[in-house]
Amino acid sequence: MITRQEILELAKIENTPSVSVFIPTHRAGKETLNGVDAKKLKHQLKLVKQKLEKQNMHKNKIATITEPLINLINDGEFWRHQSDGLAVFCSEKVFKKYNVPVSFKEFHSVSNEFYLKPLMPLFNGDGRFYLLTLKADAISFYEGTRYSITEIEVDDLTPSRLEDVVGYDFEQKSLQFRTQQGNQGAGSFHGHAKSDEKAKTELLQYFRAIDKGLMKLLHDDQTTPLVVACLDYHFPIYKEANSFKNLYPQHISGNPADMDSIELHERAWHLLKSHFSRKRQDKKAQYHELSKSGKTSADLSEILTAARQGKVDTLFVERNGDFLGQFNPDTGVISAENKPNGTGIPLLNHAAMKVFEQGGKVFLEDKEHLPDTTSKVNALFRY
Repeated sequence: MITRQEILELAKIENTPSVSVFIPTHRAGKETLNGVDAKKLKHQLKLVKQKLEKQNMHKNKIATITEPLINLINDGEFWRHQSDGLAVFCSEKVFKKYNVPVSFKEFHSVSNEFYLKPLMPLFNGDGRFYLLTLKADAISFYEGTRYSITEIEVDDLTPSRLEDVVGYDFEQKSLQFRTQQGNQGAGSFHGHAKSDEKAKTELLQYFRAIDKGLMKLLHDDQTTPLVVACLDYHFPIYKEANSFKNLYPQHISGNPADMDSIELHERAWHLLKSHFSRKRQDKKAQYHELSKSGKTSADLSEILTAARQGKVDTLFVERNGDFLGQFNPDTGVISAENKPNGTGIPLLNHAAMKVFEQGGKVFLEDKEHLPDTTSKVNALFRY
């Protein structure tokens, strides 16, 4: 999992060259057994080497930059633990790799800055969410998107059972707890009122310990929604314990032990799909409403200037493709760069990262779905 802070740190790095590679990957199946994903990375490596050679780069420098990619290709254990996409960034002094729940189009970039635009769906309300399943004797934590869900190990961050926090087995030695059958998955306690209150206190203590552990992982990412799957009785107690700013107000009702990851994913997305589509559509509607007010733009030069000044609220940018060139921030002039050994940068990526750094939203779109299809990039300014 890549954090917002890691994106920002990568965006600050300026090395010549900075190599970025993206490939789709498989979680399991014959593609994994047959090394399909490793072969894709090997093909991209070949193309990267060709570009570096055209820049008349010394072979020793090329070897230094590409050696980590070669090692990765030959790491059989690595390829057995994939998500939906792999992003790799390398230069003479940097090598980073990330398995993420986004299926990329095969792509590489060789520039003086890392190409980070394909990662924007992870951070700008484009379908990424977290899912926490709560039980008294176990928890699980997942990262999901519209099309996938991946379990994240949190055993070293959170208590695995209630008894780890309160000192005894809640289900066996505390009150008799019976999960009522039915669609709501509601639970009820049987016993004296004083014991009921004690059980709630212990659950609150347990949930606070879980929240504290998760925040070590999520402290840099407070905008991705977190959905909780639990018994109805547990959710208000967890809300009281929670400190994550984007806890989703509705939960998946029922006993998580009765649901596999496929059902959990389906039910989580059912809760969230309108949440994600609404954000994007609301921003598109604002763009159209303000299109003649001077508060929008489809001009790359104007957008780059505004992005550097923190004036862009939302950027809609073409998903595939870019524009290689130079931008002079003093004059606002863009010059195209078509030479194979030139020093141009991908300007759509540059615009996306400047907006992201300033806290704006970046939505990747197919060109036909941009608010203004006459341009590869549209901006809604802050007002």
